[in-house]
Amino acid sequence: MKIIRDKAILLKVRNPKQITTVIPKSKELSMNEVVVNWGLDEAHTLRGLNINVPSPITKRYSWPGQYKPFDHQKTTASFMTMNKKSFCFNEQGTGKTASAIWAADYLMTQGKVNRVLVICPLSIMDSAWRNDLFSFAMHRSVDVAHGSKDKRKKIINSGADFVIINYDGVEVVKDEIANGGFDLFIVDEATHYKNAQTKRWKTLNKLIGDNDWLWMMTGTPAAQSPVDAYGLAKLVNPLSVPRFFGSWRDMVMWKVTQFTWKPKDTAKDTVFRALQPAIRFTKDECLDLPDMVYTKRFVEMTKQQQQYYEMLRKRMVMQVAGEDVTAANAAINLNKLLQISAGAVYTDDGDTVQFDIKNRYQALKEVIDESSQKVLVFVPFRHAIDLLTEKLARDGVTSEIIRGDVSASRRTDIFARFQHDPDPKVLVIQPQAAAHGVTLTAANTVVWWGPTSSLETYAQANARVHRSGQKHKCTVIQLAGSAAEKRIYRMLDARINIHTEMINLYKEILD
Repeated sequence: MKIIRDKAILLKVRNPKQITTVIPKSKELSMNEVVVNWGLDEAHTLRGLNINVPSPITKRYSWPGQYKPFDHQKTTASFMTMNKKSFCFNEQGTGKTASAIWAADYLMTQGKVNRVLVICPLSIMDSAWRNDLFSFAMHRSVDVAHGSKDKRKKIINSGADFVIINYDGVEVVKDEIANGGFDLFIVDEATHYKNAQTKRWKTLNKLIGDNDWLWMMTGTPAAQSPVDAYGLAKLVNPLSVPRFFGSWRDMVMWKVTQFTWKPKDTAKDTVFRALQPAIRFTKDECLDLPDMVYTKRFVEMTKQQQQYYEMLRKRMVMQVAGEDVTAANAAINLNKLLQISAGAVYTDDGDTVQFDIKNRYQALKEVIDESSQKVLVFVPFRHAIDLLTEKLARDGVTSEIIRGDVSASRRTDIFARFQHDPDPKVLVIQPQAAAHGVTLTAANTVVWWGPTSSLETYAQANARVHRSGQKHKCTVIQLAGSAAEKRIYRMLDARINIHTEMINLYKEILD
């Protein structure tokens, strides 16, 4: 195969007439050579004839946006444009969101797609998808369908090129989506559709037509069990799995007791064949990626948190109006706002008020499920640590705690087991307790449950995974739900010493 001036392809084949009869304007040059226009339609037709040609996106697309794509992102986007229904299993932190945006934009420029519905977790609707669409396809209109049913309906019907919605929101406005002209569905963190018996799965299955595009993205397909592949395969390639779930389970699992099933030795290969067509890049394969990738996830505070946060903020505004603000007072009051954001706040008389942390916990659980290695979670406040670890234990996620009241010998044992044993999967750490001198390279993902106000602590804590002995590229994820958290993260990212700017930061947050 030879590409001629980015417009045509010279192919050497045994039977040129096999091509000239199905592709208009193709020309037979000799007994085994044919020239074909290099367009998307032609590329798809050739793929149907088992002739492996690349997507024209690789040479005939401008790749708009603030940043140029890495090589693996070009390859991923090319794969997506050549596979109408497919999987992208690129690891977390490899930039698969941008790849999907470029691929979708290219299909729009070719007239193959009219509107795109992005289905993803609440925590990344703005921080990942809306922000990345602004960065990589700023010429496209974007809206987020979140809020009341009427608000969602209005947004769905607004005509935006890209509409972003959370999983459960799809059911709320399914009729509007069905009539909204969407012909490309992108499902991010697609393991939420592993169970084909749920209403969520059935709703999406009804919305996707035979001629629609569907890209399902997750870094960890069937991570918990081989049976989890069934729902995903049924959406993308239903002929690759049996009609009924029980038959699939029998293919990949064997029954030990009445209530115990274990994967068969052949399960991995069976799952691989079912989850096709697919592309996967690990972070370690992406040689052009930086060694540390930083991302953000917005987690909406619960109504109870919002109420207490706003009540405390207004009280602080009144205090500021009546007296001078010192750095010490600003730090104490700011800490209260951060405690509410994280899930538990100390009252003036020493008691603790606990809040519902389901939104923040769900975002963390999604990160843990997507991570290919172990995970460090830095939590600044002790009572928030207790809340979090209780939830992890209930969900069967093995974890250990490192904080000030854990003895030195106990810490040594926990660190050793985290580094060398399968469990614990997660280490929950109070940042000040393990920010220096500890190697935790069994993890390649760091999650900040809430920000620290110390720039040094932040940098040193992240360095626990990014040091000698680390075999994988790393990701740092910031969870933020309040204005106070967002501003502190912004200062940490800009390497601004927060303590020296504490009074100005405090006044900005109150304003």
